[in-house]
Amino acid sequence: MRFTVPQFIEHEAKIIGPLTFKQFVFVGVAGAFCFIFYFLFGKTNFSIFLTLSIIVLSVGAGLAFLKVNGRGLPTILAHFFRFTIGPRFYIWKRKGAVVTFSKEMEIKKEAKSKEVSLKSTGTSQLKKVGARLEVKTK
Repeated sequence: MRFTVPQFIEHEAKIIGPLTFKQFVFVGVAGAFCFIFYFLFGKTNFSIFLTLSIIVLSVGAGLAFLKVNGRGLPTILAHFFRFTIGPRFYIWKRKGAVVTFSKEMEIKKEAKSKEVSLKSTGTSQLKKVGARLEVKTK
């Protein structure tokens, strides 16, 4: 039995003319801001209206149509802000292994290390362990 595999999984449907819904929202919001700017600044100072409209429309068009390495600009900006705001501490965890960190364990270890005094022995323990290993391996 053969199955058909979809080829264009990342393809978004064109909802409004040649635009997807996201593109339409970005362009529509930019157009709405330009409409508001016209009534605020257009009749009194046309140069401010034109400057703000060009900036807002270019940002809206960039968010709607610009892609870098196959990813849209909103996705790239979301990843950028998440990386900038998020923590920089990464822990590699093996699947299935439970790793817990506790400050109490660190305090207990420090307390034990301060209480233990050094004992000196007459013979070296390292030589005894080495001799045991040589005898067991042969």
